[in-house]
Amino acid sequence: MVDPQSTPARQRPSIVSISSYLLFLFLALQVISLIITLSTFGKTRDALRAAYEGSSTDGEQVADVFAAFGIGGSIVLLLLALVLGVLALFNNQGRNGARITTWIVGGIMVCCVGGGLLSNAAGGFNTGGGGTGNGPSPEEIQRRLEEALPSWVTPVSVLLGVLSLIALITALVLLALPKANPFFRKQAAGWEPPTPGASYPGQPQAPGQPGYPQASGEPGYPSSGEPSYPPPAADRPDDTPPTDRPGSNPPPTS
Repeated sequence: MVDPQSTPARQRPSIVSISSYLLFLFLALQVISLIITLSTFGKTRDALRAAYEGSSTDGEQVADVFAAFGIGGSIVLLLLALVLGVLALFNNQGRNGARITTWIVGGIMVCCVGGGLLSNAAGGFNTGGGGTGNGPSPEEIQRRLEEALPSWVTPVSVLLGVLSLIALITALVLLALPKANPFFRKQAAGWEPPTPGASYPGQPQAPGQPGYPQASGEPGYPSSGEPSYPPPAADRPDDTPPTDRPGSNPPPTS
């Protein structure tokens, strides 16, 4: 029987579990952000068309480019968030490769989400049309968007970005704490004592006999201690029959 103390089950640290929950939260926040982007898609395009109406810049083209950029960016973030969600499942199993990949993908996501927040904090929307020709200024475009979109869109989007950034950074830091390192180390195989009656490689088991291993250097059969080969010639008896036996020697001739 295997000693249960020789292969103890690994206990997952609480910080690893919390890190996985935060990665799942980050995934949920990205889903909500994509839903908001898709729900405001039509109003955003209409606001951009109205802002560029009467200018030398093609408002239809600008609206299409902005919409494709916004939706495409949200989809990319969602896909990366899905990757992090899958990695969180492997992190719960103690796979160090998954933890390293989480740091790489998570670092990319920190840059993306943080860059988006900084762009919003800088204030204004800029398509590159302001200051050239008779195109609208970034302030005019931003004003048109605020008028077309519901008042809750901007604060909710900023709140989702802040929560996403905090959850992601916290999850990455928790995985890097020293307390999580033993859980991600490769565990050595535990020693298993021999089981009576079991057969082992190289030792055929006879029917009805226990499969105990045979000690090295000992023969598998009883030996009398005497050699099984004939003795030397000096020790052999003479093949000449004795003379006292009748008929052993031919009678002398006269």
